[in-house]
Amino acid sequence: MVFWNITHQPRWNDIVDILLLAFLLYWLVKISRHTRAVQVMKGLAILIALNYLSAMLGFTAFNWVMRTVLNNGVLLIIVLFQPEIRKALEQLGRGAHMDHSRSSGDRNEQIVSELIRCATRLSARRVGALIVFEQNTGLQDYMETGVPVDADISDALLENIFEPNTPLHDGAVIIRNSRVATAACVLTLSDSSSISQDLGTRHRAALGVSEQTDAKVLIVSEETGIISMARNGKLTRHLDENSLRKLLTEIFPPVPNTLKEKIREAVAGVKKVFRHE
Repeated sequence: MVFWNITHQPRWNDIVDILLLAFLLYWLVKISRHTRAVQVMKGLAILIALNYLSAMLGFTAFNWVMRTVLNNGVLLIIVLFQPEIRKALEQLGRGAHMDHSRSSGDRNEQIVSELIRCATRLSARRVGALIVFEQNTGLQDYMETGVPVDADISDALLENIFEPNTPLHDGAVIIRNSRVATAACVLTLSDSSSISQDLGTRHRAALGVSEQTDAKVLIVSEETGIISMARNGKLTRHLDENSLRKLLTEIFPPVPNTLKEKIREAVAGVKKVFRHE
């Protein structure tokens, strides 16, 4: 009945009410984007939907459980995400906004080659490295602990960052949208008891972020030079060039052959025109 009144007999205050609610939801999504809080918001939305459906279908017991979880869950979210809420209110007061532009992935094959050259060179020199590749779960919380870089991925840049006794060598580099977003980031260490005692802080940090998010982490050991990859809280060690290329290609998939063929044909056509001229 309420929905019918809104859609068939809208008043000016109904329209303003809907616009204000839409703006509030947009603002919440915008400030929580690229952070772990957005995953909690998705879960909360699912619970709200289940609560609504269970009420409609007459599932009394299930609806009571959903209402209980939601009533207590809101307070729990406020406690857990107190820093994020404080930051959001500060941004609202300053009128600040976050701009997360997405970059092109057309040079994925080149990026993979650059990363392999960087990892193999650092491994040969026994220089430690920690490179985090952001996936669906945002890593903004971790990025704020580091130094902004915002540069194209290149082996020279990454080698220079991890060079010992330089300002940014201690910490993790975070890759977002095919770009080096930040360096010298602090990661949460894994507290798993199953981790080998031979692994140091760098590997524990890689496993920690891969346990809490869907990020993938490339590690070069400073002690042994062994190249590893952390995914889903698990560590794959002793990677050679071929196995490393396979894992990195999953993160940066190549451009489809059909697109590459079209590009080659276009370039060949342009060259042909210039030859005739």
